[in-house]
Formats: sequence, structure tokens, C-alpha cells
Amino acid sequence: MAKEKAFICSECDASYSKWSGRCETCGAWNSIHEQKPLATGHGSKSLSGKRGQQINLTDLASQDPEPPRTEAGVGELDRVLGGGLVKASAILVGGDPGIGKSTLLLQAAARFARNGMKVIYITGEESTQQVQMRARRLGLEQSPVMLAAESNLRDIVTTLEKEHPDLVIIDSIQTMWADTVDSAPGSVSQVRASAHELTTFAKKQGIATIMVGHVTKEGSLAGPRVVEHMVDTVLYFEGERGHQFRVLRAVKNRFGPSDEIGVFEMTGKGLAEVKNPSALFLSERGQPTPGSVVFAGIEGTRPVLCEIQALVSPSPTPQARRSVVGWDGGRLAMILAVLESRCGVAFAGLDVYLNVAGGLRITEPAADLAVAAALISAREDAALPADCCLFGEIALSGQLRQVVQTENRLKEAQKLGFTTAILPRLPKRAAAPDMNLRQVQDVLGFVTDVFGPREAGG
Repeated sequence: MAKEKAFICSECDASYSKWSGRCETCGAWNSIHEQKPLATGHGSKSLSGKRGQQINLTDLASQDPEPPRTEAGVGELDRVLGGGLVKASAILVGGDPGIGKSTLLLQAAARFARNGMKVIYITGEESTQQVQMRARRLGLEQSPVMLAAESNLRDIVTTLEKEHPDLVIIDSIQTMWADTVDSAPGSVSQVRASAHELTTFAKKQGIATIMVGHVTKEGSLAGPRVVEHMVDTVLYFEGERGHQFRVLRAVKNRFGPSDEIGVFEMTGKGLAEVKNPSALFLSERGQPTPGSVVFAGIEGTRPVLCEIQALVSPSPTPQARRSVVGWDGGRLAMILAVLESRCGVAFAGLDVYLNVAGGLRITEPAADLAVAAALISAREDAALPADCCLFGEIALSGQLRQVVQTENRLKEAQKLGFTTAILPRLPKRAAAPDMNLRQVQDVLGFVTDVFGPREAGG
């Protein structure tokens, strides 16, 4: 069946089913022309000929004001959010079960409510009595936070539209279900639909929304990856249950820097912010021991010093073990290969265990030199000085490459009492604090300088 033609007046946008020389609406002559359809596919599956509304366009020179922020009063949380909570923003928080996500968000909700925001906390996993018990344990029962236990998305959106809060917390997105989707709660389609409805509703109503998401065994957020693209900010809550430290890391943030971290300490009264993470991560470090070195790293915009521990022992089995906690196992294999190929330090027949103390996870390649130093120190049973820190990236050729924010790393190390730093060669104009800087060009020079010349055969 042939498609009907549409004719539009270029002066007043009046539409006609056939051509005419004069527009009956505005009276203009020779202004009517044929309007081509938006799409040629089937009308039910494409845009077809139905017209939409023209959108407003702007240029790159326009300067819109920055979105207003509301600070929670928790420095570490405000740091990760980029300076505070942005109105109408959508935030996704993920983490292992029992890591402290609900505790942190309940504390944040209480702080925001005390600062004058209208906050609604909706739980789909617990009853209101359980949340109230947690609030009493944390001393937050007097905070003006409104609470509800519900998982029906239609009822939640209706309530939010009537109450119109400033902030709503959904715990968790996997328990929400929409009656328009024919699948069980927690399925891919339900999670996608629920996240889309909540995010769209929050944008239109100007409500900041925080959604809690479960994680898989691999540590990534469960559900479709598109959920992370929908929201403005994705935060991961990291840490080991055996450690009191918890790290809130910004993986994605449209309103601030990504890879920013906030450090918290789990106490009997909830999560307490740690304003100086370096001092806390190094607080239990005693006398110098073989296999223990201090790495001066950068997490987001802040320098963080932490201890890297290594243990090397003869393997009782033909297949030697390589165990890593807090670092990338593939990068450990690369460092071992460089040490054996470029420096003659063999690890064949030896079990290698590597650990980042305090439950911190390191992702930057600047930790290569510290890891290599810890491995050789453990293998040679020779401890590095207690006042020495290291950082530097190792290339496959064995060369040491410069890393970013060298000055900030050295300043943080000096502030904590370190007097010596081993690092790649600095540019001639680089500014450095008053420290003993041992600059090395390659990993072979580092091994020779610190641990002595290598004998033939390693």
C-alpha cells in the first residue's frame, strides 16, 4: 500500500494532504512543498512520518552555571562525590554483601537530613524494624529520615511524586520490580527497567537518587552493564571483612574526578571517616622485615602510602604458586619475568605470595618498582630501611618509567617521616622536597644498587 504524501508550509508549518499554490492558513504563495517521512520502515517499528518537536540547540561557547551541591558533612564521602551531592543526580553504589553499604548510606541519609534535605530511605531487602534497629545502634534514631519497606516500583514512584523529596535511597535495585515487565525481580530486564524508570523520574523531578547494587563473584555490579551507563556516578565499596578499613572508590563520576577514594574505618558506632589514610595504613608497621616495602601511590587526587608485603618460599610441588591480594595477578607475572630475564633473579620452583596491607586495592602501574623490591627483599631475606619508600613503572625492557604527580608522592612521604625515596630519574626542572632521592634508570641498576651485584645464575 502506497504511503500518503504530506505537504508542509515552510512559513507556518501547516500540513496538507495535497499540494496547493497558496497556504490557506497564512496566505503565503508557493510556500507548500512535499515533506519526506522521517523513516521509510514500517510505522510500528520506525519513526515513520510522525513529526516530533524541535529541540533547542546551543554552542560550545555557552557557559551554564555549575550544578549546586549539598555537602553531607562527611569529608570522605563528599570527596568521592566530587564536592557534594548534585541535585537530580543518579548514583549507583556497589559492594560485597555485608561490606557496609547500608550502614554508610543510612549514616549519609541522616547527615543530609540534618542539613535540611528531605530524605526518603526505601528498603526492599529488610523490614523497617531492621533499619530502625540499625539506626538505634548507630545513634541516628532522631534523624528526620522517612523510611519505607517496598519493592513495587509503581507504588514507589507514586509516593515520590507526592512527597517530592530532595534525596531518595533505594536499597537495592535488584529487589525492585515493575509490573510492566513480565519477569522475576532481580532479572536483567527488571533491573534495567527499574533503573531506567527511577533515573528518568529523578531527572524530571529534580530528585537525587542513590541506588544500591549487588556485585557478582568477580566483583562487578550484577545486572546489565547498561545500568552503569544510565547513572551519573558509580561507586564501589571495597574492603575485606577481616580488616576494619573500607574504601569507597568512584569508578565513574560525571560531576567530579573518577578513581577518587574515600577511606572509612568500621567501628562499633558505624563507619568513621579516615582523614589521613597513609598514617592508618602504616600504623601497624613495625621494624623493617624482609619482603616489606612502602609504596607511595596516588588514588584519585590524593597521595596514599601503603605497605606491600611479599613472601617467597620453596615450592613443595612441581607447580609453583602465585597468589596475589590487592594487585593484578597478570602484572605480577610480568614483573617476575622482567626480574628473571633482565636481572637474572630466578623464581622458578619458588612459591610467591603478594599482599597489599590494609585491604587496599592498587591499580596504577607505579607500584611496579615497590612490588619488585618486595619480591627481591623476600627472596634474598634482606630488609629495606624503614625510612625508605618506592614508586616507579617497569617496562618490559627493564627500564624505569616516570610516573605522574611525583612531587605530591614525595611530599606525603616526607610528611610521614620518610627520608629516602627510590624512584625513576626525574626531569631536570622537577621540584622535589628535601629528601634523599635515589634515582635509578633501570631495574637492573636498582637491584645492583640496593641488593648488591648479582652473581652468575642469580
